[in-house]
Order: sequence, then structure tokens, then C-alpha cells
Amino acid sequence: MHAVEIYDTTLRDGAQAEDVSFSVEDKLRIVEKLDELGVHYIEGGWPGANPKDVDFFKKVRHLPLKNSTVVAFGSTRKASQRVKRDPTLQALLAAGTPIITIFGKSWDLHVTKALGVTLKKNLDMIYDSVAYLKSKGRRVFYDAEHFFDGFKANPDYAMKTLRIAHQAGADCLILCDTNGGTMPWDLREIFSVVAREFSAPLGIHAHNDADMAVANSITAVQMGAIQVQGTINGFGERCGNANLCSIIPNLRLKMKVDCLNDQQLRHLKEVSRFVSEIANLSANKHQPYVGESAFAHKGGVHVHAVRKRQDTYEHVQPELIGNRQRILISDYGGKSSLLQKAAEYRIRIPEKSPALGKLLGTLKELESQGYQFEGAEGSFELLMKKAMGTHKRFFDLIGFRVIVEKRKEREHPISEATIILKVGGEVEHTAAVGNGPVDALDHALRKALEKFYPQLKEVHLLDYKVRVLAAQSGTAAKVRVLIESGDRKRKWGTVGVSENIIEASWQALVDSIEYKLLKEKGVNRHDAV
Repeated sequence: MHAVEIYDTTLRDGAQAEDVSFSVEDKLRIVEKLDELGVHYIEGGWPGANPKDVDFFKKVRHLPLKNSTVVAFGSTRKASQRVKRDPTLQALLAAGTPIITIFGKSWDLHVTKALGVTLKKNLDMIYDSVAYLKSKGRRVFYDAEHFFDGFKANPDYAMKTLRIAHQAGADCLILCDTNGGTMPWDLREIFSVVAREFSAPLGIHAHNDADMAVANSITAVQMGAIQVQGTINGFGERCGNANLCSIIPNLRLKMKVDCLNDQQLRHLKEVSRFVSEIANLSANKHQPYVGESAFAHKGGVHVHAVRKRQDTYEHVQPELIGNRQRILISDYGGKSSLLQKAAEYRIRIPEKSPALGKLLGTLKELESQGYQFEGAEGSFELLMKKAMGTHKRFFDLIGFRVIVEKRKEREHPISEATIILKVGGEVEHTAAVGNGPVDALDHALRKALEKFYPQLKEVHLLDYKVRVLAAQSGTAAKVRVLIESGDRKRKWGTVGVSENIIEASWQALVDSIEYKLLKEKGVNRHDAV
């Protein structure tokens, strides 16, 4: 079977999902995770469509990516514009990516009704756009929007749109099931027609409106597609896009297709949970391959059998995609994944160490309380160090108070935090104001500690997210706070959980400070309280 390239569009098509919104910092963090996973292409967004995407493409070029190439996405030129003056094409070039994906209309209905141009004009727009971008030294992927619906309605014209893109020099022709209603047998028949005519590389971009996106993507690979487009967790408009968290292991484990290597595949669950956390969405525990329940066993017959032999009720080894077997009666297991994680942080834990069992028990208890450590790698590393007895205290809290005061109806509230803490034998009492109670608390904590640890001046709070864990409890519900911090060298995430949002935020803020100090080689006289 031929090799397949994975094209991720979580940051563009996935961000069009109803409940998903990514900040620029969110997108940059996800890019780093996708690069770690090893996807070949990361579609970053539509430059020029909004200021956020313009800012993203300026910043992403400074990331030292090892495996992935960032791609800019846009449309063919407008009917009324020449390519040299078309704002979309100029914005695509300004993004500075070596590869550009543009989409054009394949369905005559869209050409005449949506665009309001002649069929000939649409062909000119496709040719001019692809040829112009190629003349600027870019590789060009051409997304044939609504191709399968277009082929069913007018096969001759749909094929003409592909021919004109191919003639203009498109490096890959991607057939799009944009409405997501194509059945696998129809896709197979239509894809085979295209594959017989074109020697150019072909790709597939499927939506999931008929719950067929994964099946259609796999079928396209069987028919010769060398590029598969999709999103992490199937995020996307309406019913979503083809789910790469199912497609990738199906290709690698079931079809033996060269797409990601074995080591990269073991990061799949981690990336799935990470993207869900950054999107501030609850992970789908019943998702195939990467869900918490994907390899969970509860029924007595199942448990009895799987304890004797895994493959009695497991179609693949869960460890291959970074997941684990769970027996819901006792919920044992997980030590191997913890050892692997410890190795990543260069923490040595002997396999038979009592600390490992203690850590596993602590982790399960925290998760039952609502903690999730995907996206909070700083807190997770601190948790492991505490279990191993290598964690250091940098200060003791004596107490803090946060006041929110609104003096006039039309004025913004004023937030002030007062904090008393002890470092070594010295007591520090300080106060600070902020844009909100958490911001004020963050300023007060730093103000109190920077006297002792001046390196904290480098730390900045980059992002702050809150998720309500049990909405049915109303205002008494627990919340999970996820904070991203950074300095000149690195970024890290920390987490806190409480019924009180200030307390949850405090936990995450303290972890953020302690993580920074633990990473600093210069911390000495105050490093043990």
C-alpha cells in the first residue's frame, strides 16, 4: 500500500465548529502538538479573513517545527479581480507559507447560483489562481469543493474543473465531500473515474454529515489517495470533519499504511485530549481508539476473558495509540503510561517503586475530582516530583484576600488582592490591583515573590480558561481552571480544581510559579522552605 500524507485542518475547518474558538496562542500550542504527533501539513487558517489569522501566520513562522509544514488556505480569485490585485491571493502570499491550499467550485449549481458567474468564468478563476500562485514559487493544493455532488449533477463539468487546476500546475487535487452526504460506494465509483484520468496526486477531504467521513477517507486511500485531510477529534462545521484520531490508526494499524511512525502514533490520545482541553470542550470518552472508554471493560464475561488475553475484546493494543486498558471493577492499570511520562520529564522511577503506585492512586483520585492534565504538563510534572519526594517548597502561604468593588453602575469593577506569605524566615505582605480578581491575585503573588526570585519577572500569564465540571449544580459547581504561562524559553500549562473559582485559579497560579522555579538552575538560598 502506498504512503499517505496527513493534512490537519483543525485550526481552520475544525475552528468552524459551533462550540470551538481558538485564540492565536491556542493555535500556536496546537501547532506544536501536531508537529510532535508528526502530521505532514497543518492548515493554519485563512490569512486576510480576520486579524487573528494574520497575527497567527506572523508568529507561527518563528516556531522550530520538526515534522510539519504550515499551510495557508483561501479561495480562488474573485470574478471581478485580476490575480495581481486580488486581496485573497495577495494575503495568501503574504502569509509566507511554502504551500498554499485554495478551493474552487466543482458543482455547476454553486457556480451559477452561489458565485453568480458563468461556467467558463469559473474555470478561468481556477486556472488563473493556481497558475499565479505557482509562478510565485509556491506549492499549490487544489481543493475541489463539492466535487462529489458536482460530479453527480454534471460529471463533465466537474472533471473540467480538475483538468484546469491540473493544467495550471496544482501539486495535488483534493476531492471534497463538502456536504458530507456521499456514501462510500458512490465515492469509490467517482474516485475511480478520477484516478483513471489523472496521474497527479489525489487527496480526500470529507465531512461527516452522514457519519461516513472516516469510511469515505479510508475508501479514498484504497482508491489511490495519497493525502487525507481531517481534524483532531473530528471537529468541524455542522456534524464535523473526518476524524484523524480514527483515520490515522486505521491506516497505520489496519491497512499497514505508512503515515505516522509507531512512536508518533503513541502520542495520538495525548494530542486528542490536548486539543479538547485547549478548545475548552469535554473529551468524548466513547471516541474510538483515543476515548477513555475505548478499551474499558465492565461486563463480567468480558473482564474474565480480557484478563486472560487482551485480544478477546480488544481489536488493537491500546498502548499503540497511547491509550490503556481499563477494568471498571477495579480500574487497575496505568503504571506503564506513567513510567513513559516520567521518562519524558527525565524523572527516574523504578518500576517496582512504591512511589509509582502512590502516584497512580493520587492521579486517579485527582481525576475523579475533575483534574485533567492534558494541557497542564507543568502541574503533572510537579505531581510526579511530589510523589518521588524531589519536590521543593519555595514559599508558604499565610493568607490572601481578594476584593471586587463596583463603585458606580457605569464604571468597571475594581479588583484588588492582598497576600501574606513566608519565604525562608521572611514574611512578605503586599497588595496589587488587576483587570479581574485572578489577574489581581497573580500580580500580588508575583510582587511578593519577585524580591526573592527575580527570575519570575520573566514569567507571563499567556492564557486562562475556565470550565464548569457539573453544570447541573449551577453556581455551586466545581470549575477547572487551565492556565498557560511562559518565559523567554518555554511555555507550560497548569491546572486547578475547586468549587471556588479563585481557589482553583490560585492552585494553577502556584503550580505555574513553582514549575518555573524548579526549572531554574540559579535558585538556591530560598529553594527549600
